[in-house]
Amino acid sequence: MMKKIILDVDTGVDDALAIMYGAESKQLDILGITAVSGNVPLHMVMKNSRRVLKMIGREDVKVYAGADRPLFREADYEFRVHGEDGVGGALDHVEIAEEEESMFAPDFIIEQAKKYKKELTLIMVGPLTNLALALRKEPRIAEWIDEVVMMGGIVSEAGKGNKLPNSEFNIYADAEAASIVFKSGANMTLVSLDVTLKTFMTIEHIDQLKGTKYYDFVLNSTEVFRGFSKMRYGKNGCALHDPLTVGYVIDPTFLETKKYYVDVETVSPLGYGQTICDFRNLWEKEPNVNICLSVDAERFLDSFISTLKVTE
Repeated sequence: MMKKIILDVDTGVDDALAIMYGAESKQLDILGITAVSGNVPLHMVMKNSRRVLKMIGREDVKVYAGADRPLFREADYEFRVHGEDGVGGALDHVEIAEEEESMFAPDFIIEQAKKYKKELTLIMVGPLTNLALALRKEPRIAEWIDEVVMMGGIVSEAGKGNKLPNSEFNIYADAEAASIVFKSGANMTLVSLDVTLKTFMTIEHIDQLKGTKYYDFVLNSTEVFRGFSKMRYGKNGCALHDPLTVGYVIDPTFLETKKYYVDVETVSPLGYGQTICDFRNLWEKEPNVNICLSVDAERFLDSFISTLKVTE
C-alpha cells in the first residue's frame, strides 16, 4: 500500500529533486504539496514547485501556498546556493498556467490529518512554519499524523552547520516554529546534516543519467549548488539533503535512528537555530525526536539515481 504523504517544500534545487524522487518512486501517494518561504520567497517556491510537477507530468498534484515569512523573524534567503530563481534557471522553459487561489497550506495539513488519521506522513524539507501554524490552530493533529519526517538540524557534528557553525538553514530560518513542532508531542524523525552531508551526488552520479528524461534538469539545476560546494568544500557535487528525507519515508532502512530529547535554541545570536540533543539525558526529559545516527549512503544514492533514470 502506498504511503499517504504531504510534502512541505521551499523549492530550491534539492527540494525539486526530492519532489521528482518521491513522485517517480511510485511508492508515495502525494496528497498535495505545501509551500513555505525558505530558500527563496514564497511566490518563487510556488512557481518552482508547479514547474517541477509539470516537467514530471504530475499536474494532478496541487500546490498550496503557506507562510510567506517566519513567525517572528525577517526572512533570510539562500540565492547563493540555489541560484537567483531557486533552481539555477533550469526550469525557465517550462510554461505554467496562472494559478488559482487554493486553501492556505496549514489548513490543508489540518484537513488531511483529520481525514486520514494515523495514515498521513508529513515530509518537511523547508522551515517548519506551516506545521507550527497548523499545530497552533489544531493541536490534535500531533496525534492524528502518523509521522513527521523533517530535514533539518545538526546534532552530533557540532561546528559543521551550514548557516551558523552549529545551525542548519531550515531550523535557523524559523527556530521558533521548530520549537513549537519539537514540543508538539508528534511522532518525529529529524534527518539532519549529520547524515545528509554523507549523501553526496557527484558529477559522476549525474553522468549516469545521460540519455534519460531528467539528465539536463539535474545537471543544470545543480550547477550553482555544485559550484558552491566546489568553492566551499573542493568537491563538484551536492549533498542530497531533501531527497534523503523522502528516501527515509520510502525505505526507513536507509537510516539508523534513535529517540532522544531534542530542543531548539531560539535566543542566542551565536547558536540561533541549533538543535541540541541530550544524548546523556542530563535534562531528564522524555525523548521526543528520532535522530539519525548513520546512513547507508551508497544504497540510497543508487536508489535515487535509478529512480530518476526515466526515459521520455
